[in-house]
Amino acid sequence: MDPKEKLQFRAADAALGPILKYIRKDPDKNLIRLVDAAEKLAGGVFPKKNFEKFRAAVRDPEHVWAQYAKSVIRDMEPGALQKGIMAMGYGTYVGTKTVRANREKYKCNFPYIILLDPTSACNRHCKGCWSAEYGHKYSLTAQEMESIVQQGVSLGAHLYMMTGGEPLLRKDDIFALCAAHPDCMFLCYTNATLVDDDFCERMNALGNLTLALSIEGTEHSNDGRRGSGSYQTTMQAMDTLRHHRCLFGMSVCYTSENVDDVTSDAFIDLMLEKGVKFGLYFNYMPVGQNAVPELIPSPAQREHMYRWLRRMRHSKTGKPLFVMDFQNDAEYVGGCIAGGRNYFHINSAGDIEPCVFIHYSDSNIRTHTLLEALHRPLFQAYYHNQPFNDNHLRPCPMLENPQCLRHMIAETGAASTDFLAPESAETLCARCDKFAAAWAPEAERIWNSVSHPVTKTFYYRDTPEGKAKE
Repeated sequence: MDPKEKLQFRAADAALGPILKYIRKDPDKNLIRLVDAAEKLAGGVFPKKNFEKFRAAVRDPEHVWAQYAKSVIRDMEPGALQKGIMAMGYGTYVGTKTVRANREKYKCNFPYIILLDPTSACNRHCKGCWSAEYGHKYSLTAQEMESIVQQGVSLGAHLYMMTGGEPLLRKDDIFALCAAHPDCMFLCYTNATLVDDDFCERMNALGNLTLALSIEGTEHSNDGRRGSGSYQTTMQAMDTLRHHRCLFGMSVCYTSENVDDVTSDAFIDLMLEKGVKFGLYFNYMPVGQNAVPELIPSPAQREHMYRWLRRMRHSKTGKPLFVMDFQNDAEYVGGCIAGGRNYFHINSAGDIEPCVFIHYSDSNIRTHTLLEALHRPLFQAYYHNQPFNDNHLRPCPMLENPQCLRHMIAETGAASTDFLAPESAETLCARCDKFAAAWAPEAERIWNSVSHPVTKTFYYRDTPEGKAKE
């Protein structure tokens, strides 16, 4: 933060403390003050109608999202909650303005989120996970991680997600990053094996770190993919996090074998009981030499996920748990968000990839800045070709539109970044052709049968340069 931003941050933080204290006295009555404060701070950046919706929700005691907000205030350690709101709220406010200005200035994609892998090392060997193949060979240095965040903030990114490998093997470096950047929110996807009392205390002291614990339904469905004992380890970690009043969620990879388990009422109710506040769902992607294409959910299962998500988030039929699915929620963000449009990924060898599932690159943090990567051929191919399908139930250039990824890799000459067994785009995309063909008519039927949000997304094709090429 520059000196002016530091003053703004401190002023907002000083104002937020008394508001949260007041709200905790009577959340049913006073929660609306938090909405008023948020609008005062960020009303010029986000539409007024958004804040009106928030007010309507908190005035209705039966509204799922009012229940959710009150559960977060009730269950989180107060100091950590305030720091988390500041990191997420202020970072989003500043970052949104920066991203919009940079997109206009530089004529390319700019991300809100950056994913990075501190290490390839992992103490699990989950079925269908490419990290299990990589071993302990690659890591970003602490200095490289700091540089990524510094550069990312200048681009407008204030949210950093850490994948791997098991990122908590680098917990001291992650804690240092969080302490150095209080205006950024950090999330680690973790197998939960390293969560203990000390970790939770340090996590709460920072306030701008949260976890997404890997879990996949029942003990049987979870351990069948993640290994014997994984389920009980995760349950114990959730109990420890809840005891310390930490903010945490779950990361769910849904496959053809576990879709029913990870969407059952019994599973969701158990997660709520354990203290889970958010769920990040991922469609299984057949990436890596040990990929199992049969684990890709069928079209019927994909439709089940689409409809389940909307029931879960409905103000009356849902449950007080925020869930999102990066595949089936594409209509809310205008399609594929990779290639820097909303995010990109940096692996543990420093390769800058368009997506955590697209292991191809033409840039590396050791030879290119992040801004240079956004202007390199691969990221420019994303910029010029998004959306890959106007039906946003078919957003991905690999899973639903494999011909698009084939074309971009051939056009740009991007190299495979798979550490052990580099694979051609043809090999990867061939695993997706069958599903893509089967899903296309079903996606069209669903898309044409329901209304969709107006995202006001601005694509390259909408620019004067893009229109001139039509």
